[in-house]
Amino acid sequence: MLLLGIIAIGFLLRGPIIAVAPIVGSISEELDLDASQAGLLTSLPVLCFALVTPLASFLIGRAGANAATTITILGVALGTIVRSSGDTPAVFTGTVLMGVFITIGNVVVPVLIRRDVDPSRVGLVTGLYTSALNVGSMITSIATAPIAEAFGWRTALGTWVAFAVLAAVAWLGAVGPRAAMRWGPIRPAVETGAIETVAVSTRPVDLARTAAQSSTWRSVTAILLALAFAGQSFSYYGMTAWFPQLLSDEQGLSSAAAGSSSSIFQIAAVVGALGIPILASRAGVLPAMITLSALWSTIPLGLIFAPDGWAAWALLGGVAQGGGITLVFMIVVQLAVSDPHARRLSAMVQGVGYALASVAPTAVGAAYEATNGWTSPLLVIAGGIALFAGCGITATVRLRRRNRR
Repeated sequence: MLLLGIIAIGFLLRGPIIAVAPIVGSISEELDLDASQAGLLTSLPVLCFALVTPLASFLIGRAGANAATTITILGVALGTIVRSSGDTPAVFTGTVLMGVFITIGNVVVPVLIRRDVDPSRVGLVTGLYTSALNVGSMITSIATAPIAEAFGWRTALGTWVAFAVLAAVAWLGAVGPRAAMRWGPIRPAVETGAIETVAVSTRPVDLARTAAQSSTWRSVTAILLALAFAGQSFSYYGMTAWFPQLLSDEQGLSSAAAGSSSSIFQIAAVVGALGIPILASRAGVLPAMITLSALWSTIPLGLIFAPDGWAAWALLGGVAQGGGITLVFMIVVQLAVSDPHARRLSAMVQGVGYALASVAPTAVGAAYEATNGWTSPLLVIAGGIALFAGCGITATVRLRRRNRR
């Protein structure tokens, strides 16, 4: 039940914000938004991920992982309703609310996984969680435009409050109403598991390592991992925001067809998210990181040099982006030596990563407007992939050396 709860929360943490991309033209036309304002609708949540992460970490530390998870679900539901309820102020207010509460969820899920999942199953559960992120995005990418054409964009955006309902039911089923509302700080050593009758956290805590890593900002490996996640997130949000428009321009697809076709990028991520834990366990983390870096590079380079093969490049790039976020979160859990350290490390990696990712839609859009073509925007995305590859490979080399000591 806890696994189902984590998967349902994964649906909630990306799908509702990705829903804007396929219908941003309709929203802009009705609300008379210019290009920069329209871009904010896709970049505001990611900007919140960057700015609110320190506050989210503080809240989780004071309230505990269970209460923070419940707050996430209720808050995203509220933001979804507000965003779909009115005019321009409501759309932006709801978008900000969603970004704030999704940020809490971003930080707390790795803490839940470290706390409640057996170490031997961390890779699998992390893969299932990141698969859920992409499945939620896939569903909204495919379904939002047709719903908007039939019932209007407000109804299309409001439909995704269903993800919050699903997450609430699954989470309450996993931990029970009493545990879901339990408020209390995360303790320095081992925190009791979400299910009260089961002691789920059995990792020994090396006090010397805990003291040495009390500040995540002093860990070179953690900083490299944060930069790798920045490159991963920048590339993902840059592609997600503009891939439908690229397909419309380059392949002549309608907005609905482009939204559905671009979902290949999200669907393929499930393969990467589930496959990377297997590859990492058999071949090692470093070969997995090198493989992902190569696969990631195919989407910008393929779209530049062989745009008619866009489906193949979307497939390969999708596998890479799904595997990339999974591998980063797996390394976060491996580096963490306690629940509080997991919270700080998760907040640091995601804070740095989403700070860069928040400018991706704007940077890619600016390159497109400046050149009136897609080569420069795709090169911008390739730069993010290069950051992921360079820092990710270096971080995994350092991690392997540490584990051999």
